[in-house]
Amino acid sequence: MAKTKPGKKDLDSYTIKGRNKVVRPGDCVLLRPSDSDKPPYVARVEKLEADHRNNVKVRVRWYYRPEESLGGRRQFHGVKELFLSDHYDMQSAHTIEGKCIVHSFKNYTKLDNVGTEDYFSRFEYKAATGAFTPDRVTVYYKCEMPYNPDDLMVQCEGC
Repeated sequence: MAKTKPGKKDLDSYTIKGRNKVVRPGDCVLLRPSDSDKPPYVARVEKLEADHRNNVKVRVRWYYRPEESLGGRRQFHGVKELFLSDHYDMQSAHTIEGKCIVHSFKNYTKLDNVGTEDYFSRFEYKAATGAFTPDRVTVYYKCEMPYNPDDLMVQCEGC
């Protein structure tokens, strides 16, 4: 965990204004974009801190949507798919719109109902280089495509 600067204090939690939802380090949040036509940004809270005026800042680790990555969105990317990046930032806590849940791919595919706050991540993304970890995933026999949880896959005889 990063050291807190003089004049700042670490916080255990932050309550989202008007939402009465409590955010803690480790939670995933939706952050308001500057362009209201865009969907909210998604990030994982790493740290909360307040200055001497009680202005709360949040250190976040960003999730990228496929279209925000170097390779762009591909056919096998799910609608709710995100990539956990190595991109960290400090943001005003006032930009937090709400909480969300970023599931592992395996847990996401087991959900009975996918809510608006549910996302999944199966890759980590290096923002500077565009590299992914893992750099390959299981593909299917005939189509040679990774599984997209939004598409019903009917097993062929070869798969």
